Amino acid sequence: MRLSIVATLYRSEAYVEEFHRRATSAARQIVGDDYEIVLVNDGSPDNSFDLAVELTETDEHVIVIDLARNFGHHKAMMTGLSHASGDHIFLIDSDLEEEPEWLISFSEQMTNENCDVVYGVQAKRKGGFVERWSGQWFYFFFKLLTGMALPENIVTARLMTRRYVEALLLHEEREVFMAGLWHITGFTQRPQTIVKHSNSETTYTLRKKIALLINSVTSFSNAPLIGIFYFGVSISLVAIFSIGHILIQWVFLEKILGGWASVMASIWLLGGMIISFIGVVGIYLSKVFSETKRRPYTIVKQVYTKKHD
Repeated sequence: MRLSIVATLYRSEAYVEEFHRRATSAARQIVGDDYEIVLVNDGSPDNSFDLAVELTETDEHVIVIDLARNFGHHKAMMTGLSHASGDHIFLIDSDLEEEPEWLISFSEQMTNENCDVVYGVQAKRKGGFVERWSGQWFYFFFKLLTGMALPENIVTARLMTRRYVEALLLHEEREVFMAGLWHITGFTQRPQTIVKHSNSETTYTLRKKIALLINSVTSFSNAPLIGIFYFGVSISLVAIFSIGHILIQWVFLEKILGGWASVMASIWLLGGMIISFIGVVGIYLSKVFSETKRRPYTIVKQVYTKKHD
């Protein structure tokens, strides 16, 4: 198999048939008849799954992977990649905001530059002010908290070699953050500037973006835990200096309200020490937690294809 096209389905009812037609046309221009289209149903509540299964009855190139429930976009993508068998894998969203025809220009760039990945980057982030603003702050805080400088305004669409995808699938994260995994997998990656369309409102609300930021930061950095530790140490130091100041004031300058100094100093000192200790324990606990919790990130209910009914 020379080419696999992988896409996820979630509220994609209006786009499934046109996506299939355009992806098929682009694939045939590149590899003729030696391709497959892998569609992952991520618990879509509309008619996306039924339409995709109907495609398997008329097109032997289509494979539909039905997940047991909605697991999330990133986990569904990893599942699709694990089922792809092509020498090259083209990952793309199915809502037609990303054009299936990009496969042609991505393939040309990959051939000319001899790289392992060609990925799309928006010249200007799509959407309204809130969507653009939240996207900028997401990349800013991610870099601030992890030290990793991800390519900004990237899209899902990317053409990858088999060896890169196999390396990508070696990551066994239970909480998947694709942009981070794409970056740390390495190999030779090249951007291509594209224009992403806006066919519908984004499903990534501000609340979901905040949740994604928290998940991505905690998946790729222990900076929050270390920050808590240093914050506790800082409070302890402030408390120690405060105790010294109170003692000097009490001995050499003036009497202060009895009991107040000892209570306040004790609260600050013990509070800082407790936060420090929790931070240290949290650092080790996070490592153990990440290594021992081995839940599958998706569960496949059934695979539909004309070749294997």
